[in-house]
Amino acid sequence: MLNCIAVDDESLALDLLEDNINKIPFLKLVKRCKNAFDAIEVLQNGQIDLIFLDIQMPGITGVQFLHSLKTKPMVIFVTAYKQYALEGFELDVVDYLLKPIDFERFLKAVNKASELFTLRNKPQVSEEPLVDKISAIFVNADYSLVKIKVSEITYIEGLKDYIKIYTSTSSKPIVTRMTMKAIEEKLPTPDCYRVHKSFIVSLDKIESIRNLKIKIGNAQIPISESYSEGFFKSIGQ
Repeated sequence: MLNCIAVDDESLALDLLEDNINKIPFLKLVKRCKNAFDAIEVLQNGQIDLIFLDIQMPGITGVQFLHSLKTKPMVIFVTAYKQYALEGFELDVVDYLLKPIDFERFLKAVNKASELFTLRNKPQVSEEPLVDKISAIFVNADYSLVKIKVSEITYIEGLKDYIKIYTSTSSKPIVTRMTMKAIEEKLPTPDCYRVHKSFIVSLDKIESIRNLKIKIGNAQIPISESYSEGFFKSIGQ
């Protein structure tokens, strides 16, 4: 069960949100909030897992409100304005719904939230490292949680605050807002190894290595000096 609040300055919008929320068995509406100040009070008094948040509100906008939170619940933006979609992506919201909301689209968004909540709160049954048991990872891309099989990853390229994940099943990389350190922590180290500040490679996808360059398909991936010793040890050289 996800405890949620709906934040919107329009009563009709709150009515529609409440009606949709009440149709979903795993959602519990804790409170309707007319502004960000009401929402802050609710967050201080109890555990909220998900916020349905309008953007254009008087006083404090939804974006300003979200920026102000030290600990952020999952957020689904609900707005009539398309131009905030990029900012929503940068704030790592679960989804971005445009008014008027189609129920099927609403259901898709809350299912994403439920899946993400389950992933974040899945209990660990063992204190042993789970590295060898990881078969897939999930990343946020195009306002969705995208599942990527580790066995399909060929290599990963870092570009400032974004990364490109190349796979054997798609001609286009999956682009997500994440640091190289963050994706490195998600990946099983025996299968994927960082060879450069901007590159992680899948060891079983390497075709050849020559002059400190790794060939994977058409890509030539450099091996930096700072990573070379550990990399070559990992492949028994």
